[in-house]
Amino acid sequence: MKPILLDFPQEFETERLLIRCPLPGDGAMVNEAIVESHEELKEWMPFAVNLPSIEETEENVRRAHAKFLLREDLRLHMIRKSSGRFVGSTGLHRINWDVGRFEIGYWIRTSEAGQGLVTEAVHGIVRWASDNLNAQRIEIRCDARNQRSRNVAERAGFHLEAILRQDEPDVEGLPSEPPSM
Repeated sequence: MKPILLDFPQEFETERLLIRCPLPGDGAMVNEAIVESHEELKEWMPFAVNLPSIEETEENVRRAHAKFLLREDLRLHMIRKSSGRFVGSTGLHRINWDVGRFEIGYWIRTSEAGQGLVTEAVHGIVRWASDNLNAQRIEIRCDARNQRSRNVAERAGFHLEAILRQDEPDVEGLPSEPPSM
């Protein structure tokens, strides 16, 4: 079946989070989190190197919504159930529908970090992808220097399979080199 014809839930819940696809109108709350977290995000996330405007973020959210509907990329927003506050973004990327392979990505706003929310979201995404998307392989890739991201993967039960050297450019467009081992 063509991915665009797949029907699956656009949202699900974990203990503390509502995890859902991006929606038009989400730009302001996403931008607020990016601005708050700029110092932490700019080191790892190309979209945060230069602070985007609210309008640019809204455009990005609308493109993410369209890609979700087309099944090209499945960005998800993490919303705290208790407050309705946007806490970060996650999702399934680098999708290969033919073999059921997905990559989980994530970032969290600075004021919500260190509370286990990303690990909780990863567990929820793995269940959602397994139950609804016929996921056969789910990966987490991160810059080898990003220890906090690697810690999330390990807490969620993922195992290091490889360190890819000069596989992807870093946020400055340079080959990413892992620390000396």
